[in-house]
Amino acid sequence: MVPSTSAGEDSWTSPGLDFLISLNRRTRGLGAALQQAIRDGIHAGRLHPGDPLPSTRALATDLGVARGTVVEAYEQLAAEGWLVARHGRDTRVADLSAAPPPPEEPLAVPAPRHDLRPGHADPSSFPRHKWAAVMRRMLAEAPDEAFGYADPRGRPELRAALAGYLGRARGVRATAANLQVCAGAGHALGIAFRALAAHGTRLLAVEDPSSPRMREIAAGTGLDVVALPCDGSGARAGVLPRLGADAVVVTPAHQYPLGVTLSPQRRGELLAWARSTGGIIVEDDYDGELRYDRQPVGALQALDPGRVIYVGTTSKSLAAALRVGWLVGPPQLTGQVAEVIQIINAWPSSLDQLALARFIETGMFDRHIRRMRGIYRQRRDLLVATLAQRAPQLQITGIAAGGHALVRLPPGGPGEHELVAKAALAGLAVDGLSGYRASGVPTDGREQPALVIGYGTPAGRSYRTAVAALGDFLRAAYTPP
Repeated sequence: MVPSTSAGEDSWTSPGLDFLISLNRRTRGLGAALQQAIRDGIHAGRLHPGDPLPSTRALATDLGVARGTVVEAYEQLAAEGWLVARHGRDTRVADLSAAPPPPEEPLAVPAPRHDLRPGHADPSSFPRHKWAAVMRRMLAEAPDEAFGYADPRGRPELRAALAGYLGRARGVRATAANLQVCAGAGHALGIAFRALAAHGTRLLAVEDPSSPRMREIAAGTGLDVVALPCDGSGARAGVLPRLGADAVVVTPAHQYPLGVTLSPQRRGELLAWARSTGGIIVEDDYDGELRYDRQPVGALQALDPGRVIYVGTTSKSLAAALRVGWLVGPPQLTGQVAEVIQIINAWPSSLDQLALARFIETGMFDRHIRRMRGIYRQRRDLLVATLAQRAPQLQITGIAAGGHALVRLPPGGPGEHELVAKAALAGLAVDGLSGYRASGVPTDGREQPALVIGYGTPAGRSYRTAVAALGDFLRAAYTPP
């Protein structure tokens, strides 16, 4: 072995083995430095699979270290898979398969200049200062066990607060015992669908149109999905017996995306179907608190808690970043829900749960909801007034409640797909109604194509600019050349 004289490092070359290592004695112990030097040699291709290494005695002598240091380094590298050591034979470099190159980062899709797609809360309206005050107080008062592993059902403080709030504000019949805290509505729906599958459900009816993400979650749990047509009165519950479904998902307070309310007659038909067939109703009350021009419509679950799974979230009313939702299940699914939550191990932070419980108990959540109703009402009115002035041939519906509007397109003009594509080129992100179709085609051949426009984004004052840009775009699209 022939030493080099690099400052602070010892490098040794063995002419017989053509073996070069460099030990950095300044930054680590000799054993760790030796291990890293051999790893670096293998990484750099200086040491190849099957190459022999000097014996521990010879290398220790040449490096001027204890033989135990070399033995320990060889043993550690063999345990990690870098070397192969056999009793009575020399130590060699292991045959490591070449690691595949890391995947390239996908090209970032440029963000649209104005994103008017639905499904988002206004992020600039989050009550930062009040939430920070609640969080500081909660951290000062939280018991030590709150910083450990949590009950998968959710913190008891939040379950009790939510049960009280939902009973008061939405008419939901819930207790802390039958309310499950979830990581958002998608998580809650995933739990509900898996519990239904374990209960024997095979065919799930979904509103047509409806959320594509909801349908993906259902399909991912192994359920078959069938389209339940909707019209101006909501889901056509009278069709359910012909579909042969075991369960159905509905948005009765504000159908997504049509924006209509399930009529009293349809509510009765839906419950009658569930009672006569043993079917289960999943009620997605995703934006039930947001109403402007009508009285509140209570939750369907209140009429028959034994046949309805109720799902809700703070994502549309407070902030999606909190990842807090809830599920209230009927008694016959208690066991299945309990089994599922042991498998799906994804829960909101216990600290966020405690903060939200305090936010609800102190009345801050109610005040925030009222504030957001005012903000979204103003945005809705701005959208309606702008389009009435710049594109009066368009019809706006579904605006008495909720976080979005349906802008119906007149016949004889640009098609829905054409408008969505041209809007994207103009820096406007909007959704077309056809993208929400469960069946791929309208259930009613007379139905107009439409755009689905949200009130949540862009944030703050940028919304006015975005709506003006949308108005200009639609005026140009419907103005003859």
